[in-house]
Amino acid sequence: MNIAITNVPPDRADAIARALVEEGLVACVNAYPVRSTYRWKGQLEVEAETTLMMKVRTEGVGRLRDRLRELHPYELPEFVVLAVDVERSLDEYVAWVRSGR
Repeated sequence: MNIAITNVPPDRADAIARALVEEGLVACVNAYPVRSTYRWKGQLEVEAETTLMMKVRTEGVGRLRDRLRELHPYELPEFVVLAVDVERSLDEYVAWVRSGR
């Protein structure tokens, strides 16, 4: 099991999250409003964004990455994958994510 993270424009967050869940690519998506400060093409940017935290089966990360690139409006979308310590996590929750339901 993994957690994948991306930031999207707030007006696109619900549609992207819904598509990923409906297509069975993730078990769950949590959305958090954030303000991001970063440098892009030499310019300092400060933007309102929505962070999507996606729970995904390890074997599904590649398909999620590819589909997110299709759905994402950014030229270079953030896509960071974190491993979950399944030994310390709630067994039933990990099983639910892995089940793909």
